[in-house]
Amino acid sequence: MGGAFHGAAVITLDAKGRLAIPTRHREALVAARKPLVLTAHPDGCALVYAEADWEPVRARIETFPSFHAQASWWKRLLLGFEEHVQPDGSGRVLVSPALRMHAKLEREVMMVGQGRYFELWDSGVWSAKLSGALAGGGTPPPGMEGFSL
Repeated sequence: MGGAFHGAAVITLDAKGRLAIPTRHREALVAARKPLVLTAHPDGCALVYAEADWEPVRARIETFPSFHAQASWWKRLLLGFEEHVQPDGSGRVLVSPALRMHAKLEREVMMVGQGRYFELWDSGVWSAKLSGALAGGGTPPPGMEGFSL
């Protein structure tokens, strides 16, 4: 997809746990008629990838050392929750109960573009994490000292 996913959208999960891909991203994600990949992120959100963009990430995850405790848990999380879903004719995808439980997705979801993929956050969790991240003031994190807007 080459960095096509930017912006944030508030989405409502339906009673069956389906979310509708926003219209502005539907063409790129749904028109390809290929499955999307949903998985868990260690920060407590879910990820949505186009299948082609997920495959290089998956290949790298598979190289994580199995005898390193932290790497093994990340591998279990990222590959263990991996699911390939086909959007329906209305551009909706079903988020599994296990993935909804991991990300605490109930009704209102923030879908946040990250270039090659989206993050799905429970709106309350998103608000709390965003407030916490911004509470640190204007000091950039390590590696971004020269960044300017």
